[in-house]
Amino acid sequence: MNWFLLKGLLRDRSRSLFPVIIVAAGVTLTVFLHAWLAGALSSMIQTTAHYKTGHVGVMTRTYAEKTDQIPNDLALLGVDTLLAALRKEYPDLRWTPRITFGGLLDIPDDMGETKEQVPVSGMGVDLLSANSPEWNILNIGPALVQGQLPKRRGEILIAEGLAGKLHIHPGQTATLISSTMYGSMTFVNFTFAGTVRFGVGPMDRSAIIADLSDVQAAMDMTDGAGMILGFFRDDLYHEDLADQLTARFNARYTNASAKFSPIMGTLRQQSGLSDYLDLVRFISNAIMGIFLAAMSIVLWNAGLTGSLRRYGEIGLRLALGEDKGHVYRSMIVESLMIGIAGSLIGTMIGAAFAYYLQVHGFDIGSMMKNGSLMITDIIRAKVEPLTLVVGFLPGVLATLFGSAISGIGIYKRQTSQLFKELEA
Repeated sequence: MNWFLLKGLLRDRSRSLFPVIIVAAGVTLTVFLHAWLAGALSSMIQTTAHYKTGHVGVMTRTYAEKTDQIPNDLALLGVDTLLAALRKEYPDLRWTPRITFGGLLDIPDDMGETKEQVPVSGMGVDLLSANSPEWNILNIGPALVQGQLPKRRGEILIAEGLAGKLHIHPGQTATLISSTMYGSMTFVNFTFAGTVRFGVGPMDRSAIIADLSDVQAAMDMTDGAGMILGFFRDDLYHEDLADQLTARFNARYTNASAKFSPIMGTLRQQSGLSDYLDLVRFISNAIMGIFLAAMSIVLWNAGLTGSLRRYGEIGLRLALGEDKGHVYRSMIVESLMIGIAGSLIGTMIGAAFAYYLQVHGFDIGSMMKNGSLMITDIIRAKVEPLTLVVGFLPGVLATLFGSAISGIGIYKRQTSQLFKELEA
């Protein structure tokens, strides 16, 4: 019987072509939109982790309370000992210390006088160790635009946009003017090794990157760091695991009465990012919910309209003696076939578009020139298992429910009305 119904749908395009096109179009848009939103959120989380917070971060308790102010006077000391303990107790994560700092970068002219002076946001990271994870985390190698990577102490990398604004070239000297951990002024000369472009607006406008040991020496932070960042080895943020790890660490190491005792925070907890991520997820879910509801209503109405147009056919079948229950069940099976066919086609098309965008991405750099969000200029979609389900199920269920509700009218048909409807 099912094969008979399928052949009928294939031969009568008026009953199958238009409904399948509607279902496929709705599912395509749903799958693509879900992949796009998932990719944008994943990009923001990954970029924030790499350039700012890590998946988890260890800092002093007072530093954690004022993280957005970058209070290096409240930084961790005894970092080497703590880092060794973290690597031993939590080997599933990669651990690396960092110092985030601000200051002025002074560019001298040929006479040694100040030619340009601009505010910068700097990072002290482990650039010179043989097994440093920072090369992969910050993607420094592929980000290099001109010059070379630092090979010795005293060399720094400067954001490509900043270097262009200052009109400086690799090999020139620049002076960093900042403050030490103890509040005094510090002046340190660095050699400009090369420029980098990370594809992240805030980083590409004003970032400089120096070796951790150089920054420690410049700011009187011997064996110190602002934070020790931890990254899961698969480079994905696992929220539940991060929460569990943080709870264990804080129960063991954090002393509520000691201002400088170490405390661990997750990516969500640092700098108010928790509220922001919740807001982004709420907006994404709201957009998807509204879109799915609208698509379901459209498909539902399409199912209703298709069934109503077939009242003449239904009347004829009843007049020939077909059982009402059989007619109703056959319509349900037909709508299920149409829903599955349209949903499969739509899912494949939507996933294909999403995968293309996942590989090639979409450049939004022109819209993010002055933005402060830690998000890459290239937004990529993210095809995940849920992406394939989120469009398929509504496509099938909406069509099925539309036919089921419209088909209830079959049981209200009276044989005495059939001749009038058939114009006999």
